[in-house]
Amino acid sequence: MSTSTVEPVVLQYRFFAAHVVRVRRVGVSLIRVTFGGAELTGFAGGGRDQSVSLFLPHPGQGAPVVPTERGEDWFGAWRALPADVRAVMRSYTIREHRPAVEEVDIDFVAHGDTGPATRWAGRAQAGDRVLLLGPAVHDNRSVCFRPPDDTELVLLAADETALPAAAGILAWLPAGTRVRAWIEVPAAADIVELPTEAQAEIRWIVRGNTPAGSDLLVSAVRGARLPTGIPYAWIAGESGAVRALRRHLVGERSIDRQRVTFAGYWRRGASEEDLRAEAPADPTA
Repeated sequence: MSTSTVEPVVLQYRFFAAHVVRVRRVGVSLIRVTFGGAELTGFAGGGRDQSVSLFLPHPGQGAPVVPTERGEDWFGAWRALPADVRAVMRSYTIREHRPAVEEVDIDFVAHGDTGPATRWAGRAQAGDRVLLLGPAVHDNRSVCFRPPDDTELVLLAADETALPAAAGILAWLPAGTRVRAWIEVPAAADIVELPTEAQAEIRWIVRGNTPAGSDLLVSAVRGARLPTGIPYAWIAGESGAVRALRRHLVGERSIDRQRVTFAGYWRRGASEEDLRAEAPADPTA
């Protein structure tokens, strides 16, 4: 009789209480918040583009408010709480995980007071309390970067919202992996060193006064001459740009659609609440 070691989805994730350890600016557009706490001993960061749901308190609250019973229907119970009481929930990629010291870094795009998460990050101080809904097993479904074994060339395209994920992917890739990457950022000061052992050629696209979510990233990829080799592509950022890039790679570059992973991290004119209302009610999906 055979046995399976695959954990059910409900056991792959759990809540982790954490607090702010330190805060610093990265370039001009990102705020890096380091979280720590004893519960993070059990946090199993999968690397690459590992995502988590982060729960933040409203102004005046000492800690994020979530249902005390966190069974399978915790999401419905959270949604049933008054909007001005229940914790603010946002999805983020882990920028770096340091299990030896029970710390994780999350980068927030700095938008001033335009939304509750960026407002919180801009005012975060050591000791501020949060909750993370994250992986309890390393191989979990919220890691999406999964190149097939026969991949000979990795293609990455990202805007600043997906820069932490792209950085995690580059840090994870084995030595010698051929990579072509395009990363769009608001300003030249946002260009940062991205450590990797891969053979990576990174093109930075500085947006300047061009509105976010324009066709700059699409145009850069469309105009590039790619090396030969069996490709695998990972695209993330504004939803419209991501869809256009996927159409280009599949329709114009003839890349097998099964070898293109894509994720809309945000959409022009829509809040995360709008996007969640359109998506399945599962923050680990």
